[in-house]
Parts: sequence; C-alpha cells; structure tokens
Amino acid sequence: MISHELIPNNVNLSRNRKLKKALEAWHPKFMKWWNDKGPAYYQDKEIYLRTAVSVEPSGWAHFKYVKMPEYRWGIFLAPLEGERTIHFGDRLGEKAWDFIPGEHRKDLRRLIVTQADTEPASVEQQRLLAATAPSLYDMRNLFQVNVEEARHLWAMVYLLQQFFGRDGREEAEELLYRCAGSQDSPRILSTFNEPIETWLDFFCFATFTDRDGKYQLGALAESAFNPLSQSTRFMLTEEAHHLFVGETSIARVVRRSAQLAKEDPEEDIKRQGGIPLEIIQKYINFWYSSSLDLFGSENSSNAANFFASGLKGRFNEGNRKLYPDPKCLEGTYVLEVPDKEGNLREEHIPLRKAMNAILRDSYIQDCERVMKRWNRQLEKEDYPFRLRLPSVRFNRKIGVYAGHHFDPEGNLLTAEQWERREEEFLPTQEDRDYVQSLMYQVIEPGKFAHWILAPKKGINGKPIDFEYVRM
Repeated sequence: MISHELIPNNVNLSRNRKLKKALEAWHPKFMKWWNDKGPAYYQDKEIYLRTAVSVEPSGWAHFKYVKMPEYRWGIFLAPLEGERTIHFGDRLGEKAWDFIPGEHRKDLRRLIVTQADTEPASVEQQRLLAATAPSLYDMRNLFQVNVEEARHLWAMVYLLQQFFGRDGREEAEELLYRCAGSQDSPRILSTFNEPIETWLDFFCFATFTDRDGKYQLGALAESAFNPLSQSTRFMLTEEAHHLFVGETSIARVVRRSAQLAKEDPEEDIKRQGGIPLEIIQKYINFWYSSSLDLFGSENSSNAANFFASGLKGRFNEGNRKLYPDPKCLEGTYVLEVPDKEGNLREEHIPLRKAMNAILRDSYIQDCERVMKRWNRQLEKEDYPFRLRLPSVRFNRKIGVYAGHHFDPEGNLLTAEQWERREEEFLPTQEDRDYVQSLMYQVIEPGKFAHWILAPKKGINGKPIDFEYVRM
C-alpha cells in the first residue's frame, strides 16, 4: 500500500530521514514550478482524475474529483518479483543491484536525468491548451496526462536524491530551472522544446512522442539497477493512458474529417469547418520524424556501453524468442546510409552499437499498427484517403540521415529540391494558422467542437456527458 504522507510513497520514506528532508525541501519548489508553468487557468477547478492508492492492479487507478494542486504526487515503485538477475550484457546472470556500482554512476545519472527532463517539459509545452479544449472530456484527459507526467518527474527525482547525493540534489534543482522552449535554458532534447499550440499538435505528441517514452521506459525497466527498473515499470502503467489519448483522439479527428469531406460537393473539408486530411498527414510527418530523433544515433558507442553494463536493454529484453542472444557479441545491424556522392549504401553496424536503432525499430512497428487503425476509420467512412508514416530518413536532425534531405518516401533530395517542396511535407504557417482558427473551447458536458467526433465511451464507465471538469 501507499503511505499518504505529504509525499505519498511505498518506499518507507518516513524511515529515511535524510531523503525525506531532501524531498520535503524540494516539494515547495516543485509546487511553485507547477503553479507557474503547469496547466493555466484551471488550477482551482475540480477534475475527475485517477491516482494511485496502491501499486497493485486494483489500486493504481483510483478515480475521484480533485483540484490539480492537491493531486497526490509521490513515489511509487512496482514490487520486485523475487530476486532479479541481470539478464543481458556482459554481467549476464549476476545479481541485480539495489545500489549503484561506482563505475556506472555517471552513465546511470545521465540516463535518469535525460528521462526526467522530458516529464516536466511536456507539461510546459501543453500549458495553455485548456483554453481551447474541444470538450470537457478532452480537457480532463489533458489534465490527467499533465499530473501523471509530473508524478513521473517525482519518480526520477527520488532516484536522483536517494542515490546520487549532492550531484542528484543539484540535478533535481535543474529540472525545475530548465523550461521547454526557453532561449536561455531549454530542455535537453529538441522535441521537448517544440511548441504545442493546438490540440492536433497535442494529439500527435501523445501518439508519437509519448510512444517514444513507452519504449525508452521499457528499455530502462530491463535495467540491472532495481530501483530504476521498479520506477519505470510503474510509470509504464500510466503511460499507456497517454498513448490512448493520442491515438483515439486522432482517430476521432480523422473520421470527422472524412465525414465532412463527404458532406461537401467538392469534398472541401475546410469549407465544412474540419481539418483536411492532407494537413493531418503533415502534422504526422512532423511529430513522427521529430520523435524518431529521440532514439539517438543509429551507431552509438554509448548505447553499446549501456547494454554491455546492463543499464538499458531492448524493449521486452527478457523475451528470448524475440531476442535469442542476450549478449549480442556477434552479428550486425544493416543500415542504408548516404555516402559523400549522395547515394545510399549498406553499412553493417555491430549489434551492440545498434541498440538505439533496434529499439527504434520496435517503436516503428508499433506506430505502423497505429496507422492501420487510423486508416480503418477512413475505411469505415468509405473514404479513399490513407494516412502513412514517412520514411525513417525523412526530416531527421540526429543520426546518419541528419544533414541530408529526403522526401517522405525516403528518396534523397538536393537542398534546392527540399526547399522547393518542403511545404508539401510539413505544416506551413498557413496550415498552422488554419488549424489554430478551429481551436475554440467547448465546456458544455457532452458537447464537442465541430472538427472532432465524440468518443465511443467515457472515462471509468462514466457517460460521455459526465461533468469531467466542474466548471
């Protein structure tokens, strides 16, 4: 069960006076960050939110009305299932660690800080969205995502404060100092500095960028460091809802756009007040390609070291049918890379150095399944347009394709060709202005903005016209 102190937890915080003092000192700074940079306008409203009262399946999704500043953020670790052993890398079969071996301290801190920095960043990016919420249902989902991302920050700060001493305390302070989009102190990863100005941005972010989070957390859940594995495994239970919000919401937008197209004699979705599917495709291109960059370089010595040391595995690393070789000392990963002449050639990367690419491939397969589900919405409307994922080479800023131009099909372009055609592939300012023009707030229970369909069912068995936010 979770102890409901000032900082709810299941880590016996009351018995660890030094850590409790450090976290209680950090708490008011966190609250100042939340009030200054968290969701605007609705901090005094009662929101129908879920929170954890225990980490068991029956307890981690408890629903009730709560004002967001009173949400019970805390530290929840998934329980250990017996004695864990390291199940990949050079230390295969050794006992997993409850404390950090000195030689891995720097690498683990880097992994934890990078993950931690993404959590408050997304809250900051989405700060103003409630003012244009298309329904109370969607507003509530936004706030649920926000409070859970903030709790994920607590999970990472616990690790920093508990296991990294003064360095960890300083890193915890920096997490509240950096800010998404800041010129002086931006977030670590570029995707988390991109503006999220519309609900179409938010839904794409929740689909693609939060899905990257799923795979990064899944890889860290394999870690030989037990507290990191326990923290990220519990975070994954909450992350699933974020993906649900993104995927089902885009499905509602896509189907509504198809309906509006059929209502117009010339299939002019704009004239009917919807979002054209071509524009939705551009937003997909942007957020998907940006999210691919979060996996890092395809050929990475750091990734090889993390794997060899047992710090970070592959997604579902323990599945030996999927990954029969737990050490990856043999074999290569084949990647097409551009050469100096602008041609694509095959490069064979040692498997350990290709761990980022292997993790990214699992992510891509998941995204492809999402695209099929979205296209089924178009099939149900008997509308011929189909959405697609752009090539892994498209619009990349990190990795082997950075510095080169490719179209969404993966064909190499010259700089001049890219400049001439970029507006075909990515949202233009005109596109963004149009989508922004559709963003207006709907707060009558059960009512939805014109450009999006109602969901099939409400949250936690509640009806769609339930008052998810008490206005």
